[in-house]
Amino acid sequence: MRGVRALLLVVLLALIGTGYAERIRAAILPKSHFEGGALLFSASPESEPLPAPLQSTEAVIRVTGMLARVRVMQRFRNPASAWVEGRYIFPLPDTAAVDRMRLQVGERLIEGQIRERGEAQRVYAAAAASGRRAALVEQERPNIFTTSVANIPPGGTVTVELEYQQAVSYSDGRFSLRFPMVVGPRYIPGRPVVPDDDGASLSTPVVPDAGRISPPVRHPADGPVNPVRLSAELESGFPLAGVESLYHAVAVEQQDELRYRIGLAEGPVPADRDFVLQWRPRPGAEPRTALFGEADAAGTGGYGLVQILPPFGDDSPAPPPREMVLVIDVSGSMHGESIAQARAALSLSLERLRPGDRFNIIRFNHRAQALFPASRQADDRSLSMARRLVAGLEAEGGTEMLAALQLALDQPQDPEQLRQVVFITDGAVGDEDRLFDYIRRHAGASRLFTVGIGSAPNGHFMRKAAGFGRGTFTHIGRPGEVSERMGELLRKLESPQLTHLELTMRDGAAPVRVLPERIPDLYRGEPLLLTLHWTGAAPAIEVRGRLAGRPWSQALTLDQARPGAGVGVLWARRRIEALMDAHRASRDETVRDELRRAVVGVALAHHLASPFTSLVAVDVTPARPGAESLRQRTVETNLPQGWDYDHVFGLPQTATPGPLLRWLGLALVFGTLLGWRLLPGRFRA
Repeated sequence: MRGVRALLLVVLLALIGTGYAERIRAAILPKSHFEGGALLFSASPESEPLPAPLQSTEAVIRVTGMLARVRVMQRFRNPASAWVEGRYIFPLPDTAAVDRMRLQVGERLIEGQIRERGEAQRVYAAAAASGRRAALVEQERPNIFTTSVANIPPGGTVTVELEYQQAVSYSDGRFSLRFPMVVGPRYIPGRPVVPDDDGASLSTPVVPDAGRISPPVRHPADGPVNPVRLSAELESGFPLAGVESLYHAVAVEQQDELRYRIGLAEGPVPADRDFVLQWRPRPGAEPRTALFGEADAAGTGGYGLVQILPPFGDDSPAPPPREMVLVIDVSGSMHGESIAQARAALSLSLERLRPGDRFNIIRFNHRAQALFPASRQADDRSLSMARRLVAGLEAEGGTEMLAALQLALDQPQDPEQLRQVVFITDGAVGDEDRLFDYIRRHAGASRLFTVGIGSAPNGHFMRKAAGFGRGTFTHIGRPGEVSERMGELLRKLESPQLTHLELTMRDGAAPVRVLPERIPDLYRGEPLLLTLHWTGAAPAIEVRGRLAGRPWSQALTLDQARPGAGVGVLWARRRIEALMDAHRASRDETVRDELRRAVVGVALAHHLASPFTSLVAVDVTPARPGAESLRQRTVETNLPQGWDYDHVFGLPQTATPGPLLRWLGLALVFGTLLGWRLLPGRFRA
């Protein structure tokens, strides 16, 4: 009997351990990540595995002044012998206004229509079930979209075309445009399941769309997927000193003084890093003010896009002493090139501290730890401790950002010092809304500056987090950029701000709706970029603020704006973003419903994809015979270039606290030994 009880004890411990391990593994990443397959759904339990539809992408970019129009063509080919439905998770710029989709079947083009999301899903599902070819484009996050394509025949090809509009970025004398190519896996924190011996815990995901924002990832040993072709036409409106691509080899052809044609030098490239195009004006040709306008559809008003580069001078007073909090992500996705870049960025930040400054370093993965209990003076002793910490930083574990933000923002603050939080991460998280809400409520007088590390950072998180923290976003895409990019950021932090900005009407002009509604502080080299909507005649406006403590203003007459097709779409995209910020912040369901209706109204009026609206296209002719079943597949993606597969997906590095698994292992060993000791000799033999 004692032997039977011992055996039962061993079995029970093994089952408990196995159950916990499976729950832990499921809480970290979707199952497909571990199995390496691309299966999303199956027509029936006995269905045989199918290869995912092969997929390629082509992007055509046209830049005119401050506006960019991008056309993206996604080609799905079914290599299987069964009819399939393909689903592709892909990135777009988080500021992109997606306003057009077309489904191409052979020579036929079917124009997509904007519908409320639930209605679009029903239309698509009905078409898929009836055998008709259909496409559905949905916004999962501001920078993550999904395309679903139904009824791709065996050996057949279907192409989905998307178009979007965005504004060009300008900073430190450079114009730039980013075309993201890969969605990296997102770490999803959750509710506690099992505490470990250090008080940390693993959990079930807290975001409802966890399974929709992480595509299955191909192992690098299996080779890249999704080849991308890309070309661009650039018409800047002013003479340029140079055009360059930061991370891809390109061929640049100058057609005349103001127009350039750019293409990839080596043909298709793997979708494993973002494409970034930059161009610099010739000295003296920098535009101080750029105005673009477009009449609204009703002809009763208009939209405007305004860029102003304030005249920052070199006679600014020295900034007051500050508290600099350096936050560094040491999770598994930062392994390799990213952590090396982060160490270099931290080292440069420490070197730029001045006497009288205070500082601290917070490192985080699945737990957060501060170097000092509270910020210390930047003296020789504290800086020496910081350098030793930085030199020994290694990357492994999950990405629990909230604990790091709590350490950075919730410490008591000296009112005589400006707290600047520099947050260095790749942003590979899926709980952005929870983090935004915390920053909005706890930033106070602190300024938050995000530094995106790696080939494909989460730009949506970086930009919005910095916006809520009244700071800026800097991207470092390769080791050679650390010194230049961090140097620019640190010079900004040491420079006076253009503050107290507001826009007023002149000469009794009609009211103008301005976005962003709260104009942020500006740092040296940062332009003011506003989108406007007005009724009636184009108004005269004035932007006012304080530059280095002195009054500053700029008058603008919007009826002199250059024509800018698509400016209204950009304004609508920003309006939706502002409404969604309010929607996330509200706890009142009645208010949230009103905001949801407002988002739908703006999106339908401007034919835009949004969290509550989607683009759907349906062929009227059935293609799949009724006797054939439809298999559903999701397309694999690459890891971002520079990521280490084993550190992202290996256990326990990805997200599982090591002490928990060690505890489970020790329990199983102890139980086995105990059972063996208690068994009668005849059983042991």
